[in-house]
Amino acid sequence: MAHFRGLTILFPVWNEESGIHRAIAAAQETCETLLAEDEIDDYEILIVDDASTDATGAIADEMARSEPRIRVIHHPENRKLGGALKSGFSEARKELVLYSDADLPFDMAETRKACRLMRIYRSDIVAAYRHSRTGEGFVRAFYSHVYNWLVRISLGLRIRDVNFAFKLCRRRIFEQVRLESEGSFIDAELLARADRLGYRIIQFGVDYFPRTHGISTLSSVGVIRTIIREMFRVTPEIWRLRRLPPGKLATPVSPADGPVAASRVGAASRQPER
Repeated sequence: MAHFRGLTILFPVWNEESGIHRAIAAAQETCETLLAEDEIDDYEILIVDDASTDATGAIADEMARSEPRIRVIHHPENRKLGGALKSGFSEARKELVLYSDADLPFDMAETRKACRLMRIYRSDIVAAYRHSRTGEGFVRAFYSHVYNWLVRISLGLRIRDVNFAFKLCRRRIFEQVRLESEGSFIDAELLARADRLGYRIIQFGVDYFPRTHGISTLSSVGVIRTIIREMFRVTPEIWRLRRLPPGKLATPVSPADGPVAASRVGAASRQPER
């Protein structure tokens, strides 16, 4: 019996016609491996086309017609990363949701390790960080270092690589984690809200592969301005959040994990709120 009731791999895309086939193929290969290993019992690949101006949307639709496990959502207007992720999280159907970029900044096979870590450590989110960032250039690495420092200071969030596009989440957290950001602050908001509510977040390192095609806008002046504006707007609300009661935080146990694991989680759910 599988450990998890399915996995949604979510790709928010904008003008990724040159790389979307490779991304979907890598996701399918990894998901088929997870199926064979009984880590998951089903999967879907969810593409959110954020009003691309190239052939990305048409390519995605063509793949969806030939493979029922691929679904496509089209935005009539560009809503940026935050808007695309919110659409994807709300439409995901499986127990786990992995968010990634279509330029494959990591080996998709790392998803196997992330699922195993989530299962073993009873975590709600597994967030990956890059072992090395030298491949993205000094300027962007510097911006990221400053941003991670600001997030740690302003939100008390001890995450090594806030904006890296590898976050494996239990879908149930989105019943309580209500996201507002439309821009790239969405990553920090997701992690900070989950942390304040008491969900368990763990991290692990992966090798990083810089973008070789398409366009990255993360370090543009407009994106940075939006991040700062949303940070000032959302941060006070995040600090007002209070930890959820233990019953809402208890991690569900798969029958594949056995009665011992179930008894441990049941005992943990009865611990007093800290």
